[in-house]
Amino acid sequence: MSDAEHRKQTPDGAAELLVRCLENEGVEVVFGVPGEENIRFTNALARSERIRYVLTRHEQAASFMAEMHGRLTGSAGVMSATLGPGAINLMLGVADAMTNSTPVVAITAQVGKERNYKESHQFVDLVSMFAPVTKWSAEVPATRAIPEMVRRAFKTAESERPGAVYIAVPEDVDEATDGSDLSPLRRNVVQPEAPSPKQIKRAAELLREARRPVILAGHGAARGGAEESLAAFATALDVSTATTFHGKGVLPDDHPCATGTFGFMRRDYTNFGFEEADVVIAVGYELQEFDPSRINPDGDKKIVHIHRVPAEVDDSYSVDVGIIGDISASLDALATELDGLRWTIDDDTTATRTLLSKELEQGAADERYPLAPQRVIADTRAALGRDDIVLVDTGALKMWMARLYPTYAPNTCLISNGLSTMGFSLPGALAVQLARPQTKVLAAVGDGSFLMHSQEIETAVRENIPLTVLIWEDNGYGLIKWKMDLEVGEHSNTDFGNPDIVQYARSFGAKGYHIESAGDLLPTLREALADPGVSIINCPVDYAENMNLIEHLGHLDSAL
Repeated sequence: MSDAEHRKQTPDGAAELLVRCLENEGVEVVFGVPGEENIRFTNALARSERIRYVLTRHEQAASFMAEMHGRLTGSAGVMSATLGPGAINLMLGVADAMTNSTPVVAITAQVGKERNYKESHQFVDLVSMFAPVTKWSAEVPATRAIPEMVRRAFKTAESERPGAVYIAVPEDVDEATDGSDLSPLRRNVVQPEAPSPKQIKRAAELLREARRPVILAGHGAARGGAEESLAAFATALDVSTATTFHGKGVLPDDHPCATGTFGFMRRDYTNFGFEEADVVIAVGYELQEFDPSRINPDGDKKIVHIHRVPAEVDDSYSVDVGIIGDISASLDALATELDGLRWTIDDDTTATRTLLSKELEQGAADERYPLAPQRVIADTRAALGRDDIVLVDTGALKMWMARLYPTYAPNTCLISNGLSTMGFSLPGALAVQLARPQTKVLAAVGDGSFLMHSQEIETAVRENIPLTVLIWEDNGYGLIKWKMDLEVGEHSNTDFGNPDIVQYARSFGAKGYHIESAGDLLPTLREALADPGVSIINCPVDYAENMNLIEHLGHLDSAL
């Protein structure tokens, strides 16, 4: 019997209705681990002709996959788990998505309603537990509520500012057979409003008085697809433009107005443009990306906030003019209002771009072994095309990649900088590859993060999902070492051992590589990225460069 014939003979109960509602929302993949209490939902997903169920080896990995799928597509990524421990394992990825403004919907089982009022096996109040890390958290009371609740979940998750939603499905609802007469609700997408002409004029008046404005482009600009309007705006007015970690690529790093990525530390090349600025044009910037005191420590700069949502309140981010609406339309309208006004890109902007390029060029020629971080970045950039995607895990490599990796399109260098969670990049790369099957995808991960979710190598092999992982190996928690060495003069409790990565990869049926010289990395990366299978590359890194960088940046005044 075919799946379609079997589905026709299966009663259309609550589980089937839930799947039909997900199909109606355009869901193409669900990541998760099934449980006893949602077996009917799991079976209904298996019979779906539109949704692929990716069985993961840990619920937390499923949550990161859903998050990265949502971040790349703009549509809510979907994760599924059982009740109790399975649901709790999802929570880290849910919180990560929430703090990274990424749309996700988490669906888990829950005990039947006949025992959720008392102490009971595997029962915890999941709705209350998820509430602080979601935009909406709720339990399905009956089959009839499913269409409305699913529609609300996706609308809530995907509307600006996007985030996470949690839905608990009690076991007795999963078992219910009364869904045949119900249908999914029609999708309606919230459209961005046009910017207020009054606010556009106010912003233009403020900018006409500006001596040295700068642009800070954040995650909202990347989500909103504002890259073309941002480039046109910066070019027309000749304004220096920096991005946040999440905004990397929204203005190409080789654009004449680009000054790099802001957020590494107080004294980096990009920071100088902000120290001298009198007006900050914040385009899609959100406070969770980094503390605004980093750009406005004295609270004396005027702020023009351009976003689809109002700004949060902060001493260092006191908005003088807020333009709320579609970001591209806002930038276009403001450029038109300022027609004829133009600043001149100053020497500091040119010097910043030159210094970053010089640092990367020197790194590309560095033959030391273990490899300098700059060499790893240069070779990674050389191995990937302008639109290929690298996921950068949390750790010392994140700081190096964020500040130095040239990025030319939004969402091609994916970093977690809201919750800054370790371990997301390896599982996340599987979801990114599913969303962009024609794109080369690389997971860049420290050895501290790698073993947190290395079990998903098996998922990639089993599901035939291409995966290339580059491990920055230093046998320790490099970022913590860096911080301890910098602030207390020594480090402790940060070192560990690693398995033989080549043999470890092969045990899963994947290919394993160990870099033995600086010249090995680039050809190995190219070979692995061209392979349709799964490849794990172990690259020893010399993090002595961490303190060398700090010493160098301490002399930036003379450098500029």
